[in-house]
Amino acid sequence: MKKQARYLVPGDYMADPSVHVFEGKIFIYPSHDWESGVPENDNGDHFNMKDYHVFSMEDPEGEITDHGVVLKVEDIPWAGRQLWDCDVALKDGKYYMYFPLKDKNDVFHIGVAISDRPEGPFIPQSDPMKGSYSMDPAILDDGDGNYYMYFGGLWGGQLQRYRNNKALECAILPEGDEPALGARVARLSDDMLEFAEEPREVVILDENGQPLKASNECRFFEASWMHKYNGKYYFSYSTGDSHLLCYATGDNPYGPFTYQGVILTPVVGWTTHHSIVEFKGKWYLFHHDSVPSGGRTWLRSLKVVELEYDEDGKIITIDGQ
Repeated sequence: MKKQARYLVPGDYMADPSVHVFEGKIFIYPSHDWESGVPENDNGDHFNMKDYHVFSMEDPEGEITDHGVVLKVEDIPWAGRQLWDCDVALKDGKYYMYFPLKDKNDVFHIGVAISDRPEGPFIPQSDPMKGSYSMDPAILDDGDGNYYMYFGGLWGGQLQRYRNNKALECAILPEGDEPALGARVARLSDDMLEFAEEPREVVILDENGQPLKASNECRFFEASWMHKYNGKYYFSYSTGDSHLLCYATGDNPYGPFTYQGVILTPVVGWTTHHSIVEFKGKWYLFHHDSVPSGGRTWLRSLKVVELEYDEDGKIITIDGQ
């Protein structure tokens, strides 16, 4: 399906949008791409991401407001470098921002920053979440008082360095017919500052009920997102080096989830990262590409396009080009 996507912040390079409806408006929490001068590599060292902005809109077709810098690396006591994709959740009048950041040993952990307002600024906690690792946190408010974090990413995201929530001496990436590595999910504590349980793996099954293999171009790579539609849980994600946004559905927040198809075909630029949100009865896909920067994968631009489902609840594939 070819739909016309809209660029949202033409004057700056923003990526990896996490989007929520707060106070009747759309709030966008992206990462911020800067020119680093570092040669591009598979670990993402060229992504010089040192702060977060917050944006809001009263309508996806309307004017966008930049609320400015709401958190930066030097604000965070345990900071090393690289504020990658974040997400925000609302509970009891407080807004909790979950952000991945490398510590001074260049190891990713997930931190929490808090604000009284959806537009920030956000004040970070003094330490990262206990037991946290990897990156790309995404929060599901399940509507029953429970909140769940989905996280993890391969290669530069360091997920391959862990098994059973423990660090390995040497990273291991599955290959060929081995089961693919999955994202992680954990319910959050009542105070929203810690895991309430040990994170568990998010398993994606194929049409035969078997876990997706490492060689499958639709296996998980990074960029978890979770939304609900007609009572079903839709787990969506990026396939990384095969450049797709895909999704799988399940009956509960933990899965397992059954693979359903492609949301977005490849865009210009190496990475694909997104969020899906409902606003005033319509659904929208927020994502990014690298067209405005001439295809440079570390200078990405925010986009939004309407998303639709068919009568069976399947997402109609959107043409990324």
